[in-house]
Amino acid sequence: MRNVNVDIHGEQVDGVIAIPAAGSGPGVIVIQEWWGLVPHIRGVVTRLADAGFVALAVDHYRGIETTEPDEAQKLMMGLQVSGAAADLAGAATYLLGRPEVTSSKIAVMGFCMGGGLALLAPTVSANIGCAAAFYPAMPWPDYAPDWAKYAGKSAMIHKAQSDEDWAGPKIAEYATAITAHGGRVEIFDYPGSEHAFFNDERPEVFAPSHATAAWERSTAFFRAQCTLRV
Repeated sequence: MRNVNVDIHGEQVDGVIAIPAAGSGPGVIVIQEWWGLVPHIRGVVTRLADAGFVALAVDHYRGIETTEPDEAQKLMMGLQVSGAAADLAGAATYLLGRPEVTSSKIAVMGFCMGGGLALLAPTVSANIGCAAAFYPAMPWPDYAPDWAKYAGKSAMIHKAQSDEDWAGPKIAEYATAITAHGGRVEIFDYPGSEHAFFNDERPEVFAPSHATAAWERSTAFFRAQCTLRV
């Protein structure tokens, strides 16, 4: 994994990229949780490269990260979704421009806040073809996704049981909107799981068996949906 700069409307945005040992592979964007571009997210980038993908994460907080939930919530609520959308569109263009990327479309993987942004990602760029959203949250009531842009695209949602009461109805709403506009969506439930069950740096919620299942489902989904150069 190494640092890169990604051009976003003329701004050089920091990010990290990892290339598979084979030297090439399908492109995947990784989207951070509300903590920022922290070691866990960098680790996911590396894991994706180990699995054969060219993986990129851009720094949506522009150098800020935290371990404090109160500060993380402020950072998330202060995020301009239009700006994050521009980051994702720019990241997809950047990946498709790299010679190591073998796919014609880019996949997206995101967690919590990043899961919400991952679900939005196919609506913000024609270059993004599919998304895997882990326990997605979209806490920005003024942002209205253009779900019509999901036509011919796919999403996979990994839902934590602890999120059911507050996120379950919204996830069902997103899935209905995606399918109503010609997209495809599959939702996986993980019984007994807590929010952030994939994060192995948080032992109080990490669930190894669920994390492994979600990872294998996501990587297989990416290979099936976004790997052919046309």
